[in-house]
Amino acid sequence: MNESSLPLVITMGDAAGIGPEIIAKTFRDDPEGMRGIFVAGDVETVRRATHVIAAAGQPALPVAAIAAPHEAWQVPPRCIAVLQMEPALSLLPWGQVNAEAGAFAGHCVQWAAKAALRGKVRAMVTAPLHKEALAAAGAPFANFPGHTEMLQDCAARFLGRPVSEVPVRMMLANDELRTVLVSIHVGLRQAIDAVTLENVLQTLRITHESLALVLGQTPRIAVAGLNPHAGEGGLFGREEIDIIEPAIAAARALGCAVSGPWAPDTVFMRSRNTPGRKSEFDVVVAMYHDQGLIPVKYLGVETGVNVTLGLPFVRTSPDHGTAFDIAGTGRADASSLRAAIRMAQALSATMDPSPP
Repeated sequence: MNESSLPLVITMGDAAGIGPEIIAKTFRDDPEGMRGIFVAGDVETVRRATHVIAAAGQPALPVAAIAAPHEAWQVPPRCIAVLQMEPALSLLPWGQVNAEAGAFAGHCVQWAAKAALRGKVRAMVTAPLHKEALAAAGAPFANFPGHTEMLQDCAARFLGRPVSEVPVRMMLANDELRTVLVSIHVGLRQAIDAVTLENVLQTLRITHESLALVLGQTPRIAVAGLNPHAGEGGLFGREEIDIIEPAIAAARALGCAVSGPWAPDTVFMRSRNTPGRKSEFDVVVAMYHDQGLIPVKYLGVETGVNVTLGLPFVRTSPDHGTAFDIAGTGRADASSLRAAIRMAQALSATMDPSPP
């Protein structure tokens, strides 16, 4: 990587959570790997985080305010480059839901998405935001249950399309398992209603297209059933017969390597890649949020990465939240953020660098 390359941006996340701390730890612990990376956030909030993580008797990591993304390459190692979002944020109490923090975090995300869409940054990594704080911030941020929906809206507006024409999906991945979700942040009853032939097929197409770029080959996609034992031939529900199997057949006709529906209580084990056992599949498509995310998070949130598939730019994030209970203590683990940065760097190398 050299200074002619586009920089990578990390959004600061909720100022009352662990986002600023894990960002500071990553700059401290991997100085060379963080070259050409900057934070879209608040200078004083990041500076406060550097004091939180500073060892006794050691000086805090320096923070450099930059005026434009490309200046990130001019900041020396072990110095955090921050592009100040306006207006500046007041120093907020740790671990408390705050509308000001929610609005600021949302503003950082929207700014970074627009920068990625305009080709000003090569990828974006998002530190955790707090959904209650986002809701407390009011419009427009209260309209979005999380990062994924906000980024989808940003992309649709930039491209001049309805949101429905910019479908996105959440993938959670670590070294052992990948899973992609048909529905994301909706209640369980709505998640069941979202299991339609169109939604399942769309998920399979997005998964195939995105992972083919990452893997350099056609991904082996396993599809989890919705019902116990994948419906047991219709005994426990007909969604597999009437919806999921036709979607799989349609995806195969498009050239996707798809199998299933498999019993959801065993398919994740079959897809797990360990030193002693190769996985049967490259990814599992799960029907709803907890079905897909519990297996990945059980393997360890410290290495999990959330990737938004279907966007015209790369976005990754840690697979944990704001951890208000330990915010400001310096105890937060930055491993998942480091994994998200590495994933963003790898994925951005496979994408067309020109703006959409």
